[in-house]
Amino acid sequence: QVQLVESGGGLVQAGGSLRLSCAASGRTFSSYAMGWFRQTPGKEREFVAAISRSGGSTRAADSVKGRFTISRDNAKNTVYLQMNSLKPEDTAVYYCAADRLPRLGVRVAGEEYDYWGQGAQVTVSS
Repeated sequence: QVQLVESGGGLVQAGGSLRLSCAASGRTFSSYAMGWFRQTPGKEREFVAAISRSGGSTRAADSVKGRFTISRDNAKNTVYLQMNSLKPEDTAVYYCAADRLPRLGVRVAGEEYDYWGQGAQVTVSS
């Protein structure tokens, strides 16, 4: 089992940057593809970005391409989401998740992910 803990959320002005971190417990972090999702009240959970086990493959939602970057450090059991040029519509609770199935590549459907963190609030003021 994997436990995930997000950190780095907060309040930022539009145009600013934040970096989210997600620390994973256990020795098998490199066996999981990792993803970031977000959700706002009354809306469905939305895929943000994902990274393969080795970090060699990434994917990002169209809404964040060119602004958000996902990365991972398997030696530190941590996945990151660097968020630049933030917009008020990026305001949400951001969740990291672990997917044990794909050996290569990533998946974008939240239902495919096995473990979830508790979430980190990101608020972007206009």
